[in-house]
Amino acid sequence: MSDSLLTRDVQKRPNKVKFSGRILFLTESPELIKQQLNGEDLAWDESMKLRDNISTDEITPAYICYYFDDTLGDFPYLGLKAGEEFPLVRASVRKGNFVASVSGKRRGKGSSREQSPYAEMCAGIQVVIAENIERIYNQNCQNLGLLTSTNFALLEKLKKGEEISLSEFTADTDEITKQIIEYGGLFSFNLARLQGKASVPEITTKKRPMTLAEKIFARHFVVDLATDKIGVEAVKPGDAGFVQTDIRFSHEYVTPMSAIFFQKYVGENEKVKDPESIYFFRDHLTFLDDVMSSERKAMGLLDVATQLKIKQETFAKEQGITLHGELSDRKGSEAICHSKILQSYALPGQLIIGSDSHTPHSGAIGCIAFGVGTTDIFNSWITKDVRVKVPESIRVIVNGHKPDNITAKDFMLAILREPYVKNGEAIGKIVEYCGQAVSELNIDERATMTNMAAEVGAFTGIVAPDEKTIDYLVSQRAISKEEAIKYCEGLYSDKDAEYVYTIEIDASSLKPMIALPGDPGNGIFIDELGKDVKVDIAYGGSCTGGKAEDMDMYAKVFKDALEMGQKVHPSVRCFIQFGSQEVREYCLSKGYMDVFDRVGVHIIEPSCGACINAGPGISTLKEQITISAINRNFPGRSGPGQMYLASPYTVAASAIAGKITEYKVLELVEE
Repeated sequence: MSDSLLTRDVQKRPNKVKFSGRILFLTESPELIKQQLNGEDLAWDESMKLRDNISTDEITPAYICYYFDDTLGDFPYLGLKAGEEFPLVRASVRKGNFVASVSGKRRGKGSSREQSPYAEMCAGIQVVIAENIERIYNQNCQNLGLLTSTNFALLEKLKKGEEISLSEFTADTDEITKQIIEYGGLFSFNLARLQGKASVPEITTKKRPMTLAEKIFARHFVVDLATDKIGVEAVKPGDAGFVQTDIRFSHEYVTPMSAIFFQKYVGENEKVKDPESIYFFRDHLTFLDDVMSSERKAMGLLDVATQLKIKQETFAKEQGITLHGELSDRKGSEAICHSKILQSYALPGQLIIGSDSHTPHSGAIGCIAFGVGTTDIFNSWITKDVRVKVPESIRVIVNGHKPDNITAKDFMLAILREPYVKNGEAIGKIVEYCGQAVSELNIDERATMTNMAAEVGAFTGIVAPDEKTIDYLVSQRAISKEEAIKYCEGLYSDKDAEYVYTIEIDASSLKPMIALPGDPGNGIFIDELGKDVKVDIAYGGSCTGGKAEDMDMYAKVFKDALEMGQKVHPSVRCFIQFGSQEVREYCLSKGYMDVFDRVGVHIIEPSCGACINAGPGISTLKEQITISAINRNFPGRSGPGQMYLASPYTVAASAIAGKITEYKVLELVEE
């Protein structure tokens, strides 16, 4: 750590703040948005229909995130859909002199990309107001110094340019978050922390029954950063502080901006702390040149995106950090980041942070793994810790035995349509999955559930380790059984542990599900569709749908099809993409590559690819219909077409039938 950090000047914001500028209401009506862009100011009225569920994909679509500097300020809300229109264009916000942005429920859901609030900030937005705000997005705003609130009463003061007490933005926050807001961001707070000007409250919680997640937090709480004293007796929801990480990872969308921040604020020649526990990944944009339009290439966007790769490679080499990059002998990546972390690095009881919202993937073996933004990653390179406020926990119990054609993806689509989840009440909470049906799942299927805690809006998802976890560690990591058992010791929730809510689902009553286009929470049973939905694209891949057990499911359906003399329907393009090279090797060993080839599937090497609109399998026309095994189907997420989410079984069966259909053994197409 640079000695200069200990002597730099750092000051708090004033106790009262005032803003000079306009308010932008992100409404359902495209006409109202256009009126504001043309200079008309709207008067706030509770009857105004604000856009709900604005995802970070809409704030900064994936291609905008190729930029990692102030240029991002030209682009906020380019993907925002109002009615059937996308009313904002480049520089709309910046030119409009807007200082505040207002929306409805679940603002900032989806990807953990910090480019979204950074783009808003660079465009002049200083205040975000919404009915409720997703955890990662909100934390990214705080880390950058962007003020957030759910108090619509502030709108009148903003409109009049009146002073507002800073306490309006720190109300109901924990002591650390309060100080981060007061210091204007996480880095300034950490400077004050290192200099002894900012205090971290002591954890004083006495021994109590704890959930599995709380136990892991307690083991990792930083007591004294200077002496590396780690661990407290117990924690409870609301306890705030810093926790030491076991693993920190990031990918090429985030590493470059973090590196720039590190070099700018810490120093060009300074070194990160404990580089052996940091991993970088080139996984998001490996196939970008295959799908980027000629128009965007002409705009220079491919060259801009290439700089992400170069910056990450350079910083990794300078710092001695492991980089899982592109393949040297063929096009593709070594692995998707969180897929590789689970397969090769994560251990039960660890605390893992990653730059991807689907970092909870590793919760499948009993880790606390959660997504963070650029500023959190860059600060963790200095301190090896990350701030947390211990979340409340909810329990999802999946009872009974599932039918053979029901998967963990069907469980999740059922959970996501629960009113408690759809109304945003699970935002920021820990989801502990349990019950007979969960215990019967293998680790890959459990990973589907913990992965999609991101779609729940949860802090993370976790499953208590058990015999299947031990077997997984022995088979995947060549760990002895005795050692694997030791890792899992004590990792369970106490009998009287507290949960704020319990969702119960009967697995035996479930039928194959899909999520209608627009949101993963639009789940219905396939037999409720009421009409045939023809399919143009079937995609099986991504972190959620590219695991070994997912490949078992695709192969099972395709083997049945071949036995009946059927192949992928002539009107369908079907893609299977591996989540890692280990999954590819698994498919080779099982003979699946031959099955995929004979049935007419396009096989793709590992990458996030189509899931982020950056690889084969995306739609190119608004009229196209995609059935996909990925985790989210927000507007524009994987091209302009309409995307239905489904399980691997359903994706494969629909590819054969040419329409959305559930999988029944040897009944793929009606005779």
